[in-house]
Amino acid sequence: MKSREELIDDLLNLAFAEDVGDGDHTTLSTIPADAQGKQRLIVKEEGILAGVEIAKMVFHKFDPNLKMTVFINDGAHVKPGDIAFVVEGAVRSLLQTERIMLNIMQRMSGIATTTHKYQERLAGLKTKVLDTRKTTPGMRILEKEAVKIGGGCNHRIGLFDMILIKDNHVDFAGGIPQAVAAAKKYCAEKGKNLKIELEVRNTKEILQALEAGVDRIMLDNFTPEATREAVKLINGRTEIESSGGITLDTLRAYGEAGVDFISRCFNTLC
Repeated sequence: MKSREELIDDLLNLAFAEDVGDGDHTTLSTIPADAQGKQRLIVKEEGILAGVEIAKMVFHKFDPNLKMTVFINDGAHVKPGDIAFVVEGAVRSLLQTERIMLNIMQRMSGIATTTHKYQERLAGLKTKVLDTRKTTPGMRILEKEAVKIGGGCNHRIGLFDMILIKDNHVDFAGGIPQAVAAAKKYCAEKGKNLKIELEVRNTKEILQALEAGVDRIMLDNFTPEATREAVKLINGRTEIESSGGITLDTLRAYGEAGVDFISRCFNTLC
């Protein structure tokens, strides 16, 4: 399994390959090789800033001689006109890294800002918002970092770091008891210490989940009223997550029902 740094390095390699290719011929033909300059990142919209640390990696990977001076760090609330950082060095390098840096920061900042709005709606409650695997292929590690910067929590990163038994797994396994038992047996045989979460659709399945001994129950497409009843039934015996069709307007009602987590896609293209 690749590390965070390796995944980001792969992403940047692809970004430079698709954008710069064999060279920015406009810049190379019009800008002298020894020309020096500086750029400022000026904020245009209010929100949560994200991607500053990744911008450092973009600049350093393309040209280690670029110098970046940071004024505002990831996670800060920014407003139009704020200057996040200044980067200085070869003008050719500045022009060839500009769009890649902006694409990453705009996307991460948008996700962080949206996440912040949702978590803010749950102020005073124990409930935390979670992300999902509905991410842009290749950018998952950055989009999930943006969720954390915005005040949310990461669900599983991928298929490898948690067991999430959904309705299709249950149907193919022959039922909830069989699916959970198989998952526990698999973990024991493979020496894996993975949490087991189970998606449920009704009260009967909640009771089966509790009997099977899962670590977390996901209430799929429950109404706020049904969620409140489910929380009473579970009575603290396992973690509870709400999922499915939850909007900013309905979010607070689910949090007030007493769930531990609410999962939602924070990818702005969802």
